[in-house]
Amino acid sequence: MGWGPIGRKGDENLRRRREEDERSAERLPALLEEVAEAERALAEAHAAGAGPEELNRRGTELDAALTAAMRAAYAEERLLVGVRGYTDRIYRRKRLARPEVRAATERAEKLLTAREAHRLHGVQRVPRRPAGV
Repeated sequence: MGWGPIGRKGDENLRRRREEDERSAERLPALLEEVAEAERALAEAHAAGAGPEELNRRGTELDAALTAAMRAAYAEERLLVGVRGYTDRIYRRKRLARPEVRAATERAEKLLTAREAHRLHGVQRVPRRPAGV
C-alpha cells in the first residue's frame, strides 16, 4: 500500500472532498458579494417599512447567503491547511497556527458568528394564520 498525494492511493472520498473544497473556495469572493447584496436588500426593506412576509423573505435570503459564504470560507481554510490535514489531526493543528490559515479561520468564524446572530435576531417571524382562513 503506497501513499499518494491524498491519503492512500485510490482514496476517492478524500479526493472528492478536496475537489469540492476547491470549487467552494473559488466561489468565496462572489459569495461575499451576495452577502453584501442581501444585507443591503434587507436594510432597504426595513427602511421602506416592508411587511413581515417581505422582511422574512429578505432575512431568509441573507441567512442562505451567510451560510454559503461561511461554508466556502471553511473550505478555503481546509485548502490552506493542506492535503495531509484531511487525515492527520496533529498536522492540521500545527498548520492552523500559520498566519495565513489563522486569517482564513478568522474570516470563517466571523461569518459563522454573523449568521448565528442573524438567525437569533435578524429573521422576521411571520404571524401564523388560523386554520381554515
